[in-house]
Amino acid sequence: MKYISTKANDAITIEEALFSGTSKGGGLYMPESIPKIQAEDFKKFNNFQEFSYQLLSYFFVGSTIEDDLEGIVNNSLNFPVIHRDISEDQSHYSVLELFHGPTAAFKDFGARFLASLMSTILRKTNRSDLYTILVATSGDTGGAVASAFYQRPEFRVAVLFPEGRVSPRQQHQLTCWGKNITSLAVKGEFDDCQRLVKEAFNNPELSLKHNLCSANSINIGRLLPQTTYYAWSSIKYQKTTGLPSSFIIPTGNLGNAFACFIAKEMGFPIDRIIFATNANKTIPDFLATKEWSPRPTLPTLASAMDVGNPSNMERFFYQYQDTDKLLSVLESFSVGDNEIKDQIRYQYEKNQVAICPHTATAFHTYRNLPASYLEGSHWTLVATAHPAKFENIVEPIINVELEIPENLKTLMALESSAKRIEPRLEHLTSYLS
Repeated sequence: MKYISTKANDAITIEEALFSGTSKGGGLYMPESIPKIQAEDFKKFNNFQEFSYQLLSYFFVGSTIEDDLEGIVNNSLNFPVIHRDISEDQSHYSVLELFHGPTAAFKDFGARFLASLMSTILRKTNRSDLYTILVATSGDTGGAVASAFYQRPEFRVAVLFPEGRVSPRQQHQLTCWGKNITSLAVKGEFDDCQRLVKEAFNNPELSLKHNLCSANSINIGRLLPQTTYYAWSSIKYQKTTGLPSSFIIPTGNLGNAFACFIAKEMGFPIDRIIFATNANKTIPDFLATKEWSPRPTLPTLASAMDVGNPSNMERFFYQYQDTDKLLSVLESFSVGDNEIKDQIRYQYEKNQVAICPHTATAFHTYRNLPASYLEGSHWTLVATAHPAKFENIVEPIINVELEIPENLKTLMALESSAKRIEPRLEHLTSYLS
């Protein structure tokens, strides 16, 4: 399996794609083709790790770590994927909980897999250079990446987050590490953080000097393992109900959403895929106008989704080429802050389940779907983060103090610190020297 850039014709190995992040032309790497599977072949696997290994093996054929992949999967995707079935009035749907990893967010899947993958490659190829991971985060990515790469001697990590735009507990997760992790509070918004990372990668001298690597979802190694839980969930419910699954995905930078599209393209029983966005309406507006018009980010309660220029739209444009064809497969609904509050309150009062602001966008979208959408497939709402990470938002709405997961308690007990920088490349580079 080779990997190609969305903006060039170069074909490279998975190892090269992992350590490049973006291509020289600023494009993102994609598999040269999406492997096709027979869904029936995957129904025999009752263990998530074994299932995930079989799925991911298609993307590592001929690589130096092909024989190591099973161990990488077992060591990195070693926490629960929980489905909750909910019956509500005449409605039956599921919630796919992806927040049971070390940092209580779905980003743990991609970050842990990527860290294990890259460390294995360096060990097998006897490389001794120090690599610098640059990661821009709107909340959860940075904590997951810091946790995954913490004290790995081959790497140092610079986490860029928008100052004042993440929840207090998220900020603590971003800044409690020390050692090989540097936390940088950028005076701006997420798109400024993302722009700084892209500028650094597009600077050949800087990139070479520091062996820059990306751990954002622009890195194909972050994105691939996220296909596993969509495929796993769809197979599970087809075995149970005989129906394909439709997913509603809280969406920011579109990496998680594109992973679901990969699983569907592979042949897993997935029907509709709907993006739930917050008040940052770049994607819904594209569907309405056919014009891709990134814009400044608006701060919302669902802060990890505060993205005005989603990077992974590059992959959608590449995969579908024709705008009309792309528009025919995309569906997206925007959810405002008041609607987020209403869903958090309703879900707790109706089902005694607390949800985070991002997950609330999926609930609102589901409860406002046209009746025709509810026929013919099993609907799954994606829960992306534990509500206790957003206690400052959720607790006042439901008037309940949330129980903090043990893994989050451990992190909250650590001291934290961050460096404040202006959103300019020279300020970032001063902390890379």
